[in-house]
Amino acid sequence: MATNGTSSANNEDYDLDTPIAATTGIKQGLASYGDAHFSLFLRKVFIKALGYGEDALLRPIIGIINTYSGFNPCHGNTPQLIEAAKRGVQLSGGLAIDFPTISVAESFSSPTSMFLRNLMSMDTEEMIRAQPVDACIMIGGCDKTVPAQIMGGISANKPILPLITGPMMPGSHQGKRIGACTDCRNNWAAFRAGKMDVEEISAINEELAPTIGTCGVMGTASTMACVAAGLGLIPLKGASAPAVSAARMRVAEETGKNAVAAALHKRTPQSILSRESFINALIVLQAIGGSTNGIVHIMAIINRHPELQGKITLNDIDEIGKKTPLVVDLKPSGDNYMTDFHNAGGMLALLHTLRPLLHLSAMTISGQTLGELLDANSFKSFPYSSEIIRPLSNPLYARSSLVVLRGNLCPDGAIMKASASKDRSLLKHTGPAVVFANTADLAKRIDDPDLDVTAASVLVLQSIGPIGNPGMPEAGLIPIPRKLSSEGVADMLRISDGRMSGTAGGTIVLHVSPESVLTGSVFGIVRDGDMISCDVESRMLSLDVNEEEIKKRLEEKEQARKGTSNAKEDVLIARRGRRGYRGLYERRVNQAHEGADFDFLTASGPIVEE
Repeated sequence: MATNGTSSANNEDYDLDTPIAATTGIKQGLASYGDAHFSLFLRKVFIKALGYGEDALLRPIIGIINTYSGFNPCHGNTPQLIEAAKRGVQLSGGLAIDFPTISVAESFSSPTSMFLRNLMSMDTEEMIRAQPVDACIMIGGCDKTVPAQIMGGISANKPILPLITGPMMPGSHQGKRIGACTDCRNNWAAFRAGKMDVEEISAINEELAPTIGTCGVMGTASTMACVAAGLGLIPLKGASAPAVSAARMRVAEETGKNAVAAALHKRTPQSILSRESFINALIVLQAIGGSTNGIVHIMAIINRHPELQGKITLNDIDEIGKKTPLVVDLKPSGDNYMTDFHNAGGMLALLHTLRPLLHLSAMTISGQTLGELLDANSFKSFPYSSEIIRPLSNPLYARSSLVVLRGNLCPDGAIMKASASKDRSLLKHTGPAVVFANTADLAKRIDDPDLDVTAASVLVLQSIGPIGNPGMPEAGLIPIPRKLSSEGVADMLRISDGRMSGTAGGTIVLHVSPESVLTGSVFGIVRDGDMISCDVESRMLSLDVNEEEIKKRLEEKEQARKGTSNAKEDVLIARRGRRGYRGLYERRVNQAHEGADFDFLTASGPIVEE
């Protein structure tokens, strides 16, 4: 019986004869005080300090992760997205409560945002676990934030709904559209080659990012937004609606509505994401000419799923590529921007185009299968649409936009975005190596007029893998030596164990695994003048040095490591004694082909050494 204006539910909360075993709402995940009833009593004391009444506290609680930061222009619309998402939640009978996690911004994260991706995933997972949320909307957009949130969300395994911040609008320079960040790199290369002066590059700097939002091309941010849609985790328009548009706010409101339904039906990521979901996402990745970063992120996401860890590998990605054409004409593989993709029909148009290739039985966060979702939302192509999102019969690139290479240089694999090659003759090429030991060596020598390099050389950058830098910096876009770029050389075969921006283009091999700093890495013993062969059609990348010489060099490297007198000279020794997050990262990060995640965060956890 209710007394003194309190509800019967409120009295039941304090009935000491009734055990508290709730797994939903405000009663779930109580703080450990040894007395569950006191824990709930105290929780209500403090949440009522925020003005919540009993009726509100009886509703499904939808958490909203707030990743706003003054250092993150990609997330500049987060306050507006929170309000729109709250509206959707509360119109559907839920209670929306926002809370912060760290925010990772690509160009404001030293040494690299990838270094902080795993930290953000841990923060996301633990905050979802710690707080009484029945579902969680995760606001992200900048390159590493969306994969970090999905990784953490799968591990926490409460219903999760990414809410993408959206791409920025393009700018204009001298009557031509430009936009971050493919045009950042193209124009900077032209400036380095002496083709434009400092006044013009300064003027271009003003227009490359004219609004808040993520890069407006098919870089990593847009790639992961499309992958999230391919996985069935977001409304289809949520992959492409501009950050500054009303459409983006409506997506946020719809996400709030979907979150309440997901909470009531307990649509957890581990229950709805299947092998077919990820195969669909990989088909999307190949069809959009997605970022090479997308591969390392998807592998990390897959390996968080208890039923899928190790079940999808780089070989699957390559095989999917052989059957999937590149149909989206966006930079860096094409000519257009995310606003064009959105106006051409976005993910709805793309998925209808790809329908013959997709697994239509895969579930989505809405409770529908992908096939049911497409049946309920038809799309009729029109001339502009078919220019931006081409039919399967007229692709931009016939197949294998992203390829996986193997060979003695990369026995565990390496990645290339073949569709972004500027000189297709380099897709089958043999040339002498010009080796840079690390990024400092690269900066010191790349523009030296006496550098022994020609257009046929293969530029090799070592020590930028997950451990080596650490964090796999986006230094894989090794600049063309100035003496060659000034002569008109626009592309060369370049190889590294690091990453490059998804907005970049060129004939570039990345994610060489195992990385150069590891014992036994052939990539780590490449020397100037060694001949390197790459054949994309055969999926081959090899060091053309005889096996006896390779064995000798590896033994010399191992002996040098064992015999070093100063542990600071050996990264593999130094990382064991390093403090803080960097020490944790260097000790526990796995290799690129496994997703560069921490071994103890994968579904199986670390291998315990006896």
